[in-house]
Amino acid sequence: MTTEATTTTAPGTDESTVLAQIAAMLRELPDAGLEDAEIGRETLFHDNLELESIDLVSLAGVLREHYGERVNLALFIADLELDEIIALTVGQLADYVAASLRAAEEG
Repeated sequence: MTTEATTTTAPGTDESTVLAQIAAMLRELPDAGLEDAEIGRETLFHDNLELESIDLVSLAGVLREHYGERVNLALFIADLELDEIIALTVGQLADYVAASLRAAEEG
């Protein structure tokens, strides 16, 4: 019996953990007013959180501080069309961050 098919995810790289971390980061953004916001996978940055571009810049800095060079929000957003940016959910960002962390671990 082999266990090669079993994959393990390093702590902190699964989407639910990353989602919780991002939600906490969003609540702590200065001047965003999200301290009591309910933030889940389907929460929209634009429509639900009403974040301005400066808030996304702040979030990019917080993500970089927390995860290091492994996560680049500006690069992620640069690959999106305007309508995709407007429709961006917290869950999509969490998926991107988790995938970036796993890719960095794999080398």
